[in-house]
Amino acid sequence: MRKLLKSLLTITLLISSLTAFSQTEDVVVPGDLLTKAKEWVSALNLTDPAKKTTVENVIAVHLTRVKDWHNDHPSSTVPNGINPVTGNKLSDLDKQIIADSAIPENVHRNLMDGLNKNLTPAQVEAILDKYTIGKVEFTMKGYKAIVPDLTADEEAKILSFLKQAREQAVDYKSMKQISAIFEIYKTKSEQLLNNNGRSWRALYSAYTKKIKEEKAAKQKQ
Repeated sequence: MRKLLKSLLTITLLISSLTAFSQTEDVVVPGDLLTKAKEWVSALNLTDPAKKTTVENVIAVHLTRVKDWHNDHPSSTVPNGINPVTGNKLSDLDKQIIADSAIPENVHRNLMDGLNKNLTPAQVEAILDKYTIGKVEFTMKGYKAIVPDLTADEEAKILSFLKQAREQAVDYKSMKQISAIFEIYKTKSEQLLNNNGRSWRALYSAYTKKIKEEKAAKQKQ
């Protein structure tokens, strides 16, 4: 009986090991993506070598899975149709975003779990900013310039929208897709301002007019 139990235990452990191996070792990370991951992590100045390597691997695997999914699911896999909000025909970018949005949820979850387990909240944000080339800060600065009297509540809600956009955007391969994801949340931000009694269109128009006037004035100098 002991031999039988020992054999069953050995088989169970072997199966568990194989399962774990298949879940973590079935990704071949290209050298350029590993280099990118290392560059991003180096900016954090982590002092723990093991943690540094872990985070590099988490990012490199995520970048690889996003790239592989994108390459295996081109826009042509999505039938022609219309955008249910605008009624316009789906563009190639629309269809590619639809295809890429179907990436398994565990790809994103594994990235965030790996980052949150090994980094501080500020460090996690720094990595997400690397994915999205600092779009949160850049866009927030734009809103503050266009709406100088932005309230603390408005700023907090818009920042929350932009951070949602950033985390969602990391699962897309191209910068055009990332920008399109941010546009979704920028629209929500502008709707927020309109709902607060502001006119986003008027604010934006006044801002662009001001910039043109300042540019013209400099050219006359």
